[in-house]
Amino acid sequence: MRLPETAHTSLPWRIHELTGDFSVEDVWAFRTPGAGPDDFPAMLAAMRAAGGFAKQPWPARFLFALRWKIGALLGWDEPSSGVGGRVASLRDRLPGDIRDAPRGPDDERMPLKAVYELGTESARELANRTVHTVMHFGWVQGANGDHELRMAVLVKPNGRFGRLYMAAIAPFRYLVVYPALTRQWERAWRDRNRTEEQEEGTSR
Repeated sequence: MRLPETAHTSLPWRIHELTGDFSVEDVWAFRTPGAGPDDFPAMLAAMRAAGGFAKQPWPARFLFALRWKIGALLGWDEPSSGVGGRVASLRDRLPGDIRDAPRGPDDERMPLKAVYELGTESARELANRTVHTVMHFGWVQGANGDHELRMAVLVKPNGRFGRLYMAAIAPFRYLVVYPALTRQWERAWRDRNRTEEQEEGTSR
């Protein structure tokens, strides 16, 4: 479910200390029924187990494959245009207490690389010739008392071309990519709960 920008900006996330030169592009909520305040690491583990972009429905996979193909043809994703090339990593901005905290694992199947991972939030980043993007995950208590996953996408477009690129892909994010992520990650949480219930039943 799409949320207003204030659903991210009004909360005291540590990411705000690092992204003053970024803008909020999207904020999205994912339902995790029965989740408690300490379940954020379990949710991240469930998302990783769900398989990333490779396990999404074919329309989303097609869009990502098309994007990488175009990027390869036009040189958008060359190492020189990425993190550590065209832009410095947000890890270079981390205060000491976060720099010494767990970073979170990277996965070759996932183009966004870990910046930090804390008890209730984490961040990953990606840069290319179009944009420097940060995907922030936060763990927030919802209106019904359960905690839920929130995702904020923060961007710093690379000039006019980057701004045009972000505007061009917006319909695909809202109509295909984010709904696919919602189904995948909410199912990952349900599957995790189902597995735990089965294990508890077996141990009795």
